[in-house]
Amino acid sequence: MPDRISRMSRRTVAKAATAAGLAALFGTATGVDRARAATQVGPRTFDVSVASAALRRSAPVRLILPAGFDAAPARTYPVLCLLHGAHDDYTSWTRETDIEAFTEGRDLIVAMPDAGPTGIPSVWRDGVDYETFQVTEVPALLARDYRASGVMAVAGVSTGGYGAMAHAARHPGVFAAAASYSGVLDTTAPGVPAIVDAIVARENLPAASLWGHPVLNLLTWRDFNPRARAEGLRGTPLYVSQGSGLLGGGGDPLPGVLESALWPSAHGFTDALARLGISVDSHFYAGGGHDWAYWKGEFARSWPMLARALGVPE
Repeated sequence: MPDRISRMSRRTVAKAATAAGLAALFGTATGVDRARAATQVGPRTFDVSVASAALRRSAPVRLILPAGFDAAPARTYPVLCLLHGAHDDYTSWTRETDIEAFTEGRDLIVAMPDAGPTGIPSVWRDGVDYETFQVTEVPALLARDYRASGVMAVAGVSTGGYGAMAHAARHPGVFAAAASYSGVLDTTAPGVPAIVDAIVARENLPAASLWGHPVLNLLTWRDFNPRARAEGLRGTPLYVSQGSGLLGGGGDPLPGVLESALWPSAHGFTDALARLGISVDSHFYAGGGHDWAYWKGEFARSWPMLARALGVPE
């Protein structure tokens, strides 16, 4: 144990101490208490409803607990936070991937919080705050009821990839690592505001209800832009993947077109990191589409980095 602590950064120790303090303050739930508050949907998977002041409602988070969680009541665990994309929900990672089987035998908690119908986990102009929900309220729940250690990494697809980088950049030191798969990483790049507005409008919401007008409210757009906040990522292990997209061919062209539209944004983001001297493990690949067929492989590529940050076996 002393050797392990000596390898941990001061920032990681501070996060662990904060989580321990939260657990001591609120108490730790027993297996019986947790069963009353959560719905079990798999051998290790539970859906929890969180009473959120930030969202002004209760919102769901899906959890995958480590095997033997109840058998080691004094043990704490790192957290892998996985964020869903646009027009999807908190069940997407268990529906589209083998994350339950993948984490079997690995001593960590997987948390998949709600990000609303747009999947954009930010602070909306009406005050609804998915950022606080995901960055503050869900970790507090995990520390209080599920013995989270305070060491947390975040990864996401599409708008969830935006959330992973935006959260890590806007809250330096909170996340031990961040990974984005086809994320929206430069919200003010040419053509990207129109994509963001279209995502919002598809859910029958006014386009300006997120960050306002992209020109008239440019300072707000910049404040929530991962590229503009890139300095906050210094010292955080990062992974970014993006395909160039495919135009033409058979089948639905939309995933390829959307992937292609986000290609310059991803390059702009990693270029900004390079200018700042911030290292990032990037994987830009030819072709590809904006869908899970590619994101599953990219998660696997990023796993060694995430595992090292979480302190669990690769």
